[in-house]
Amino acid sequence: MAATEHAPAGYEKYHVPDSSSLAVRATVGLILTVFGAGLLLNDMTFGETHESGNAKWVLAAGLVFFILTLASWFRTTIRENMQGMNSAQLNHSYVLGMFWFIFSEVMFFLAFFGTLFYVRQLAGPWLAGEGDGGRMNGLLWPGFEFSWPPTITPQEAVGGSDVQPIANNGAFLTQDRSMSFADAHHWYQWLPMWNTIILLSSSFTVHIAHTALLKDQRSKFNLWLGITVALGIIFVGLQAAEYYEAYALFGLTLNSGIYGSTFFMLTGFHGFHVFMGMTMLLIQLIRSVRGHHFTASDHFGFEASSWYWHFVDVVWVFLFLFVYIL
Repeated sequence: MAATEHAPAGYEKYHVPDSSSLAVRATVGLILTVFGAGLLLNDMTFGETHESGNAKWVLAAGLVFFILTLASWFRTTIRENMQGMNSAQLNHSYVLGMFWFIFSEVMFFLAFFGTLFYVRQLAGPWLAGEGDGGRMNGLLWPGFEFSWPPTITPQEAVGGSDVQPIANNGAFLTQDRSMSFADAHHWYQWLPMWNTIILLSSSFTVHIAHTALLKDQRSKFNLWLGITVALGIIFVGLQAAEYYEAYALFGLTLNSGIYGSTFFMLTGFHGFHVFMGMTMLLIQLIRSVRGHHFTASDHFGFEASSWYWHFVDVVWVFLFLFVYIL
């Protein structure tokens, strides 16, 4: 107390939270989630003969425990902010934390886009015998010609899975139709185009909501934020319809060679991030409508969620260009 009373001019109190087990609990939840996911992937790879039977339960328990821990953590943080405990320095630390979180997500997607580049520009042509590095592969995979999307898998080129009883974990069959624009029968039935329009529109509506909040126009803020959340739900619904088309009508699955793998990994993880961002914005909407949270000068929860939403929009632009168009 004495140090505070004799502090120099401009000194600002910094709230130090009470000791908590939240960080340890979140770590336990993450470990369970990753361990359960690893067990699940192992079961999917090696089939029923190696199935542990506990993978789904471990994964579900880890996710539920982690989500409940985060909910408790965020509730504590919101309560402290509403009680005026947060200083400008602490708020700045929140900004930096969100910055590094989004940066880690950028690196996450960059790894998948790097994989797509490697497959299309290097590995695929090498398997077809192109270039110095592919001469031996041309002997191993005779008859395989590379194109994107592939019209035949290397396995099919050499006679199917029966020819490779040891080297593969199943049959990899090329899709009947790809999800690219070139394979769309009618432009107006091409779901990725509509999803692009929806997601880019949602980036505009969340900006309008932000502008309204800066002017203390709560009703307008709630309206446009609600529209943004609705557009996010529509996007996820259309992506589910796209996946149904891929599996049921086009023969495009995770076992459709490298095209199926990269397509579902990229679009699937992005869809999960859209769902996560939509959930974040929905929580901010509920806070505003029910709790009358946020003011023109204090609205970091919404601001951080809107940053994340713009991030998933930008990722989709690159994904739409390199997965669906080029």
